[in-house]
Amino acid sequence: MAEENNQQNAAPPAPAPGRSKDEVALELMKFIAQTTGYGKGGAGAGYGAPKAVKSPEEYADALLELFDKCRGVVKRGE
Repeated sequence: MAEENNQQNAAPPAPAPGRSKDEVALELMKFIAQTTGYGKGGAGAGYGAPKAVKSPEEYADALLELFDKCRGVVKRGE
């Protein structure tokens, strides 16, 4: 029991040191793309894609656009 109380009083782990804003934006982009199917066309996780993407180039462009949006969000959070 005493060990359990010590764990509850311990400080939460610190964020990973040295992570750049671009790395955080990339993780956010990957999460959004995987959970929503962003850029693939059709729907995923209950959300419609903003536009139907048919070619690999269009899919890559959609992901780059999403990454730029994520970078903007991370920078605003400073």
